[in-house]
Amino acid sequence: MLETHESLERPTAAQGDTSATDFRTEREFTVNERSRARMAFRLFLRHRVAAASVVVFVLLCAFAFIGPLVWHYSYTFETEDLSVGPSAKHPFGTDSLGVDGMATVMRGTAQSLKVAFIIGILGTGAGALWGVIAGYLGGFTDSALMRLADLILTIPALALAAALARAGGGSLWQIGVILAAVSAPYVARVVRGVVLSLREREFIEAARALGASNLRIMFRHLMPNTLPVLIVNATLLIAAGILAETALSYVGFGIQSPDTSLGVLITQAQGAVDTRPWLFYFPGLFIILIALTVNFIGDGLRDALDPRQTRERR
Repeated sequence: MLETHESLERPTAAQGDTSATDFRTEREFTVNERSRARMAFRLFLRHRVAAASVVVFVLLCAFAFIGPLVWHYSYTFETEDLSVGPSAKHPFGTDSLGVDGMATVMRGTAQSLKVAFIIGILGTGAGALWGVIAGYLGGFTDSALMRLADLILTIPALALAAALARAGGGSLWQIGVILAAVSAPYVARVVRGVVLSLREREFIEAARALGASNLRIMFRHLMPNTLPVLIVNATLLIAAGILAETALSYVGFGIQSPDTSLGVLITQAQGAVDTRPWLFYFPGLFIILIALTVNFIGDGLRDALDPRQTRERR
């Protein structure tokens, strides 16, 4: 009876061991995932310029989107203070119509940031989809999509964007979508290169063997593995978008009056650099700050998310 009882108990113990092993494996996997995220965060913080740039960029966004809610002047309101220099009442001065300079810079920064975010999000998303499809399917699909990318890349981006914006009317969304469309091929080529290195890996072969569809492999397995590259490229597109919007507005194909942007403010103030320099230099300063901070953030993210990055910052 004792032997029978022991034999009956052995499967239960074995089952308990298997359950404990599965629990340990799941726990170790969770710990590893958390440690990678924590390690990336620590690497990013070691990039002191990037960490400081995040703070500056958040303050710039707060200035642009929250500032108009608390500032007592509007970018459409004309005061009696005509062409007044920077003072306690008007920190950024006023223009010849008496419009407060800080209010106009707030509005211009907000509109330029909106365009940049549209470019970063839509350009990265479209480029990621483009590159994953081309890299994974290969063959004729890859050749056709990459030749289309090469064709777009041979056309001067600003000239193409200016022509399309002129035809579309120059609204904020139209400018953002057009610049995102001409930026997507750059992201597509980068993502395609990553996918080409991943599509023959063991986990992709295992997914094919288990009967996973092409769509599931592309969006469930390949796309998440391109996320570090996409994040870095998104930041670069945001910085490039600010400069591209400024260039389009400077030549008259960007956001149109009565709305404004940093590029529009630069264009309107170029004739008053000698007499009212504050109208030119404050928008220019914000363009430089946004472009530099976003580039530094992208540099820090690249260092933190690149698994091949071994350099440590002190």
